[in-house]
Amino acid sequence: MVTWTTGLVEISEGYLAYHRTEGPGPSVVLSHGLTDNGLCWSRLAKTLAADFDVIMLDARGHGESSPIIDGQAFDPGRDIAEAIDQLGLEAPLVLGHSVGARAAADYAASCPEGPSKVILEDPAFMPPLDAPTLERRRAGFRRQVEAYSGMSRADLLALGHKHHPTWQEDEFPAWIDAKTQVDRNAMPVFARAWQDTVAKIKVPTLIVHGEAKLGSLVSPEIAIEARALNGHLTTVEITGAGHNTRRENFEGYLEAVIAFLNAP
Repeated sequence: MVTWTTGLVEISEGYLAYHRTEGPGPSVVLSHGLTDNGLCWSRLAKTLAADFDVIMLDARGHGESSPIIDGQAFDPGRDIAEAIDQLGLEAPLVLGHSVGARAAADYAASCPEGPSKVILEDPAFMPPLDAPTLERRRAGFRRQVEAYSGMSRADLLALGHKHHPTWQEDEFPAWIDAKTQVDRNAMPVFARAWQDTVAKIKVPTLIVHGEAKLGSLVSPEIAIEARALNGHLTTVEITGAGHNTRRENFEGYLEAVIAFLNAP
């Protein structure tokens, strides 16, 4: 049975909660998507625990990490960098999903000597938003969080089953917990174009994504553009999966991830 320790690590104007397997191998830092929490990585963490020291971070405004006051600016990539530094990790492997993948990419671009490898699961590679569009998105996100707060666990489970009918049942407990914990101000703003970020990453990087027709944010065109921007980067499309790639085809996802982690 895989167990993990839990703790808090200080970052600028706050703290991040983490769960750590303390396995025997290299460190793997996991950065979750918007409205998830670190334990949403539990299935992958259990799979990697025999060979890696897996650290599941709760992003700022998520899980047990510090809340965000109205108007507070924060940088998720910097948060990852500071957590890695405070935990004393050397050349960790960094893996992120969605918005967490964008944060992982920003960390790798800003700290080129920091990670040893980077894996981005269907990263949120979208163009910067103008001010009115951004405010509409923020308002919509706040309404979504407020709706979650008014739902029972049974209601949230029913919602999860409705929107994610192919997920394994053990994905839902952490997903439900995360929806009750997320801060209304947790939606980050990425000011830099994703292309500029990708071009600055200096270590082997894998983008693993699903099919665009099933909801993947990374289309074949974006995958081609990303590879053209950075010779260190490869991409793998996982069939039968969409945005939540690992949750929708775990076996295909895991095969791609393990091959990349074990490559020289």
